Amino acid sequence: MSRPAPTDVAPPPTHYENFPVASWLCPPRLRPPIAAIYVFARTADDIADEGDATPAHRLADLHAFRADLAATAHGGSTSGRWPQVFGPLGAALLDFALPEPLLADLLSAFVQDIEKTRDGERYTDRAELLAYCARSANPVGRLLLHLYGVDDAASLAQSDAVCSALQLINFWQDLSVDLRRGRFYLPLADCAAHGIAPAAFDDFRPLGAAPPERAALALVAHEVAWARALMQQGAPLVHGLPGRIGWELRLVVQGGLRILDKIEALDFDTFSQRPAVGAADAPLLAWRALRMRRQSVR
Repeated sequence: MSRPAPTDVAPPPTHYENFPVASWLCPPRLRPPIAAIYVFARTADDIADEGDATPAHRLADLHAFRADLAATAHGGSTSGRWPQVFGPLGAALLDFALPEPLLADLLSAFVQDIEKTRDGERYTDRAELLAYCARSANPVGRLLLHLYGVDDAASLAQSDAVCSALQLINFWQDLSVDLRRGRFYLPLADCAAHGIAPAAFDDFRPLGAAPPERAALALVAHEVAWARALMQQGAPLVHGLPGRIGWELRLVVQGGLRILDKIEALDFDTFSQRPAVGAADAPLLAWRALRMRRQSVR
C-alpha cells in the first residue's frame, strides 16, 4: 500500500462548513486521519454534486471511487485518479484501522442522491429520510469516535443524533439551492400535514419571486423544530467525551444550532436565501460552547 510521508497532511477544507474540520482542538496525531476522512467525503460529494456531469457519468465515477476505496483498504492498487484522497486515507486505514464499511456507506448515500434526483423520487416520511442520514452523515461521527477509542452504545446513539441533526440542518439551510437542482428532502408526509402538494415546489423560483406562502414557511419551521430536538437529544455526548474532542463537539453542536437560529430569524424563508455561520459568529459560538450544561445545550 502506498503511504505518504509522516509529515503529509491533507489540505485544509476549501468548502463552506457549518462546523470545524480537523481544527487546532484536535490532538495533532489525529489531524491527518480526520483530514483524510474529510477529503474522502468532500471529494465524493463533489463527484456527486458539482459541475455539469450527467448522472450516468457521476455514477460511473462513484463506482470507480468505491473500487479505489476497496483497493486501498485491502492493500491493492488504485486507479491513480485520486491520489490526494487515497494516499492519506491509506495511511489512516492502516494506522488507525478505520472501518471500511462506514466509508462505503457515505458513497452509497451519494449514489442514492444521484438516483433519486435523476428519477424525481422523494422521501415518503421522516423515517425514510433518517435512514438516508444514517449513511450520509452518521458514519462521519462514528469514524471520529473510532479514532478516539469511543465505542459504547450510548455514545454511538448520541453521535448519530448529532450527525443526523447536522444533515437535516443542512437540508433546511439549503432549500434555495437544492430545489433549484431538483433535490427534494422535505418529507411528503410533512408536506401533506401542512396542506402542501409537492408539485408546488416544482416551479421553484429563486430570490425575487413572490414570497413563499405561510404554509410553506410553517413547514420549514416544523422541520427546524425537528432538527433542533434531534440535536438536543445528541448534545449530552459533549459531556461524555474526554478532553479536546468534547470541546470540538461543543462547537459543532453550537454551529448547527446557530444555523437554526438564523433560519428562524429569516421567518423560516430559506426558499429565497441561505443563512450561514461566519467569523462574526465565532465569539457567540465560543461563549455558548463554554456555557453548555448537562441540562441544556443553549
